[in-house]
Amino acid sequence: MIYSRVMAASTPIFAWTRVRFTLAVAGALGLLFSIGNDTATVVVVGRYLLVGFAALLMFGVFERWPKRLPKWLSHPALQLIAIVVIIPPAAGLAYGLTTGGDPDFANHPKRVTGFGTLVFAGLLSAPWIAVGALLRQRDKLVREQAFAFELERSEYQRNALDARLRLLQAQVEPHFLFNTLANVQALVDTGSPQASRVLTSLIAYLRAAVPRIGSSATTLERELELVRAYLDLMQMRMPDRLQYALHIDPGAARLRCPPMTLLTLIENSVRHGIDPSETGGRIDADVWLRDGRCIVRVTDTGVGLRATSGGLGTGLATLRERLQLAFGGDAQLQLSAVQPHGVCAELSFPAQPEQP
Repeated sequence: MIYSRVMAASTPIFAWTRVRFTLAVAGALGLLFSIGNDTATVVVVGRYLLVGFAALLMFGVFERWPKRLPKWLSHPALQLIAIVVIIPPAAGLAYGLTTGGDPDFANHPKRVTGFGTLVFAGLLSAPWIAVGALLRQRDKLVREQAFAFELERSEYQRNALDARLRLLQAQVEPHFLFNTLANVQALVDTGSPQASRVLTSLIAYLRAAVPRIGSSATTLERELELVRAYLDLMQMRMPDRLQYALHIDPGAARLRCPPMTLLTLIENSVRHGIDPSETGGRIDADVWLRDGRCIVRVTDTGVGLRATSGGLGTGLATLRERLQLAFGGDAQLQLSAVQPHGVCAELSFPAQPEQP
């Protein structure tokens, strides 16, 4: 009810749609009743128009005033009453204006008949027209409320998706950090002289990575920087068993993607492909544009899919869901075996530039 009052207050009394409708109905009635009338057609039509606009004025005034009514009286009922009350004096005013100020009904019986016809036509048609207007207004209110509810529902859904996405990111962040710290711990436990260098590189990496992790989106260019820092760390840990190459199409550098998208693929290649292999292997990451989509391919020559007994871990399952949330389902992640051994992970999602 409050919303309907706000909508009524925002609608001008003489809005063009109302004026147009009043002109059409009152003009049509005036033309109809001018047939066979001794009075000029323009005068008859003018009288009906004046009565019609008087009714429109009452309809608009009592649509928004008074702001508070007794419980037994509603604004639509008050509008109908006001229209019925205003028609007789409006008809008298119309006759007065069109007869020089004095209709002289006593000496002009036809004017009495015309006045009665005008009042009768007004009382017969105006309330029904008002009811029709109220019904149209109600329908408009229902449509606008439905639209507002749909917007509100969409906003709730978007907030829920954002919350879900951040929850998934929270699952990814400790997954990566704990794995990296475990690698540092292994170097420390074995007394490796590289432990200090790796720890220094890890601190530098975290200073760059942590502020970006909490954001809802990043770019592939920033992702590649994090991946390069991560692979540098891993190469310090196993210098003889890890080689890598990174390549990105310049046109894809500023494209949007969820944080840690590329890093998740690389980490899975290291953790489940290169690390378990006695001889290590090579990781190649390529990013390019094709037909309005961004393609990300990470290939490794590690132990392959069969040796992992159940895939590449939970990281990719989480990545799939983050991509679905970020791109509305328009993203694919495919895994395939590489001969003679290794895995290829390929991502495809819409090419969306970073928002300014």
